Amino acid sequence: MAKCDVCGNEYDKAFQVSQQGRTMTFDSFECAIHAMAPTCAHCGCRIVGHGVETGGKIYCCASCAGHAGGLKDRA
Repeated sequence: MAKCDVCGNEYDKAFQVSQQGRTMTFDSFECAIHAMAPTCAHCGCRIVGHGVETGGKIYCCASCAGHAGGLKDRA
């Protein structure tokens, strides 16, 4: 059994995720998101979807990017 790098749970169905040369082991997608998902440069939430990027920073949505003086939503 493998041990989750976030919560320490030993689990027979653990999986690994590799990102930019770093590989970590997880027992759930929740732990993987906590450890590897980027955070919004404005509100700090974890970005699980595509997010938006402007000025070299990533945001969870156009609204947060707009608060930071960047991207405007066309909706």
